[in-house]
Amino acid sequence: MHRPVNLVVLISGNGSNLQAVLDACQAGDLPARVVAVVSNQAQAYGLERARKVDLPALVIEKIREENRQDYDARLAIEVLKWKPDIVLLAGWMRLLGNAFLEHFPGRVVNLHPALPGTFPGTHAIERSYVAWERGEIDHSGVMVHLVPDEGVDSGPVLGVKNVAFRAGEKLEDFESRLHLVEHALLVDTLKQFIANDLKIKNGDHERTLMNTTDLSENSGANGR
Repeated sequence: MHRPVNLVVLISGNGSNLQAVLDACQAGDLPARVVAVVSNQAQAYGLERARKVDLPALVIEKIREENRQDYDARLAIEVLKWKPDIVLLAGWMRLLGNAFLEHFPGRVVNLHPALPGTFPGTHAIERSYVAWERGEIDHSGVMVHLVPDEGVDSGPVLGVKNVAFRAGEKLEDFESRLHLVEHALLVDTLKQFIANDLKIKNGDHERTLMNTTDLSENSGANGR
């Protein structure tokens, strides 16, 4: 029997997706264990979630005089100490550069609250909601993808789920529904990622890890 997969989870805020992963590991639904939680924000509540279950909760903040490359290299050194099989970005709000990514080829997984090719970067939920209000789209969604390089939310997709907007729905209600989808998709995608034991290596985009169409709530082209 194989040992559980080691996860190091990087967060910047509340850590609700971290909690979903912790719960799935505890329940035996995910053959993995979180070995450390790292945040670039000392006040991130996700750190408290880690402490409640006696997990190492590390704060690695950027020093004012430190450039991005030096910070990423220092972060990589700390994460490497935990020997992760997967580095999971679950609400991590910093763009990671090659000084970090080169240490974990094919092993950095990110969750993003939008569909592939739409609303990359921060405030994706708010931006998609505004687009819906303007009549430009009728749904958004969530994706889980690999982070092979410094592209913003553009790596090979591992899992995706559409989330339709509802007439008269407030932003906070849509956000709450979308977060529930995030939790489920993240756990399911990690489960299949681990079960398949597949990796996408340098530029190899043909080894698809998941059939994203089967995970869609709605069919049709993504709105922009």
